[in-house]
Amino acid sequence: MFEKAGVNLSVVYGNMPKEALVAATERGVDRAKGMTAADRVPFFACGLSSVMHPKNPFCPTVHFNYRYFETDGGLWWFGGGTDITPAYLNIDDIKHFHGTYKSAFDKHDPEFYPKFKAWADKYFYIAHRGETRGLGGVFFDDLNDRDPEKLLLLAQDGLNSVVPAYVPIIEKHKDDPFTQENKEWQLIRRGRYVEFNLVYDRGTIFGLKTGGRIESILMSLPETARWEYDHRPLPGSKEDEILQIFRQPRDWL
Repeated sequence: MFEKAGVNLSVVYGNMPKEALVAATERGVDRAKGMTAADRVPFFACGLSSVMHPKNPFCPTVHFNYRYFETDGGLWWFGGGTDITPAYLNIDDIKHFHGTYKSAFDKHDPEFYPKFKAWADKYFYIAHRGETRGLGGVFFDDLNDRDPEKLLLLAQDGLNSVVPAYVPIIEKHKDDPFTQENKEWQLIRRGRYVEFNLVYDRGTIFGLKTGGRIESILMSLPETARWEYDHRPLPGSKEDEILQIFRQPRDWL
């Protein structure tokens, strides 16, 4: 069912350079204010992440990551989220995915889902392509505005929502028939996935800047991907339909 899937559990500590601190958090520049390139900040970080790339082009890729950071001097914050990356649009699937996370996060604060949904659209954006990596979900960073135990419960609910949000979609589409053309489009979208993860993803950049294990850092990359020079789907095609949404995110609920 899956061409490649992985789970990373990270518990790391040590001294990170300025560039790693900048990569680690939404407010990276503020966190590193006053530091020189030679300075190091003692830190502790732990997180659980997973990426699953299905074989069937009508089954979407999913990614989740929930993490906690703290640095010397009393700074701490939670971050993470879950997002979905389909190659083809199925509105019912995307409404189910987003609806599952809205229900989970509404229990903590009704402002969380709309805020984190917009944050995901902004974060998972491939600036050099002018399009999002997928169809979003929820994403947050630098969260430390309330009791840490409450934020831990939020992260736990985000993690516990992965299965009910994602597995029904896989069960629904895992046996869908597909053509070689469908597979090639999936591989082109995976190329976009690679571009985002290598250029913009904070976890990838942080891992490389702190000397992490390369195989773990690059676990999120698909086993296969494709690039075609100046590829443009046919106007009005199913491929073009979802590309237009990648270029202009919408609300699903």
